[in-house]
Amino acid sequence: MIFLYLCAMISENHAGEARRPGRIEVVCGSMFSGKTEELIRRLRRAQFAKQHVEIFKPAIDTRYSNEEVVSHDHNTITSTPIDSSASILLLSSNIDVVGIDEAQFFDDGLVSVCNELANRGVRVIIAGLDMDYKGLPFGPIPALCAIADDVTKVHAICVKCGSLAYLSHRTVQNDKRVLLGETQEYEPLCRECYQRAIAEE
Repeated sequence: MIFLYLCAMISENHAGEARRPGRIEVVCGSMFSGKTEELIRRLRRAQFAKQHVEIFKPAIDTRYSNEEVVSHDHNTITSTPIDSSASILLLSSNIDVVGIDEAQFFDDGLVSVCNELANRGVRVIIAGLDMDYKGLPFGPIPALCAIADDVTKVHAICVKCGSLAYLSHRTVQNDKRVLLGETQEYEPLCRECYQRAIAEE
């Protein structure tokens, strides 16, 4: 009896992966927390399930590649660079799953775009920074978290004390809110170490 129940559960899970209803999933956190890694993992599972997948990223993000989404661990997946969230609707016909990386760099119209896609039955998976280097809510991510069916907050490790990181502390002198960078420009810090760092600046 237990064996039959487990078989039914496994069958149900496979069917659910192949035919998921429209929904919005957000993966957010600081830099170096594995957001893009998790996005790629979910998108690859969808591809294995023979779903039609389309991935988008901001055209301004050319750190590793012009046309691929690349994690800090150098895992990659092919993507379409775009300048505006409105382009996602134009390029997402007959798509089962839409992935969006570095969503904090998109305009606020991304919220209604994702809602429209989910209402059409599309599974939308979004990855992005929820806070900027000052600890302020970043771009459309907070609003996307509010309307999401599922929010996963991931954490990097504080480079000072080993606790869970709170945000990405900027280590270079630059007041621009959007500054593309890596370990040379940012470090993940917990709340306590961040407060200590800004007090010393």
